[in-house]
Amino acid sequence: MTTNPVAASTSARRRRPVRNGRRWWWPFIVPASLLVALFFVVPFLLNVRFAFTTWTGYNDDLDFSGFSNYQELIEQGILQNSLRVTLVFALVSMLIQNSVSLSLALLLEKTSRINTVFRSIFFIPVLIAPVAAGYIWQALLAPEGPVNGTIRIFAPGFAYAWLGHPTSALICVAFVEAWKWSGLATLVYIAGLNAVPRTVLEAAILDGTTAWQRFWRVRFPLLAPAFTFTVVTSLMGSMNAYDVVMATTVGGPGVATNLLNIAMWHEWSSGFFGTASALGLTLTLVVVVATLPLVRYLRSREVAA
Repeated sequence: MTTNPVAASTSARRRRPVRNGRRWWWPFIVPASLLVALFFVVPFLLNVRFAFTTWTGYNDDLDFSGFSNYQELIEQGILQNSLRVTLVFALVSMLIQNSVSLSLALLLEKTSRINTVFRSIFFIPVLIAPVAAGYIWQALLAPEGPVNGTIRIFAPGFAYAWLGHPTSALICVAFVEAWKWSGLATLVYIAGLNAVPRTVLEAAILDGTTAWQRFWRVRFPLLAPAFTFTVVTSLMGSMNAYDVVMATTVGGPGVATNLLNIAMWHEWSSGFFGTASALGLTLTLVVVVATLPLVRYLRSREVAA
């Protein structure tokens, strides 16, 4: 049996780039790795050191102090409160964002001219700077703002300070954070819904399933990769929220919206750099401890299409 030399040469040329690609992968990773190390890893390692020192703006000492910064934060009630507020804020924001985004994705999943227009409209908040979004909603939620003005049409004399009461302030700033990023999560869900094989849906229809059964038993399990991405990223983003809260409540009223990032800013602006670094380290540990098990659990429940 003879071998066609032209076909053999063509086959070799086709295989060679694959081998070369496997051999020369590192030049593409090194630049990004250097940037991550320079702007994330190194500052984080420096922050770990400063979190256990007596670093303040009122003296020149920078001595190792053990866990005294954490002890001080606990005695003042700052650590417990900011940790609780951050977790509640992140959970509320994540639930609102994913509920709204999945609902919008189900309404806009079919590609059409009108759906494309609405997809663009719902994506606009993602393009707005977080500080600007915060100031916009601060004006909307003011006692004499448009929100209360609309409610007064049906309830004359209504004047509620949405950002002036602890519970409503926390829920409102969590809503603003969710509103800011829901457009991005909507596009992810739309891509996930469109990736569900049509043959699977057709088979479910032939089996006599209802629309709700097709969604819950067929589409939702196959949507797991998109669900994992949006849940984890929205939770991480909400834990690291700063701009929206600073533009709306600055941690108030009282300490009702005093997230870890806001508490860290208060400590830093007061010249207590050691306690601020301790709060920053706490936030990093909370994000890691909360998200890694969540990612592992959600990935274990993903179903291959």
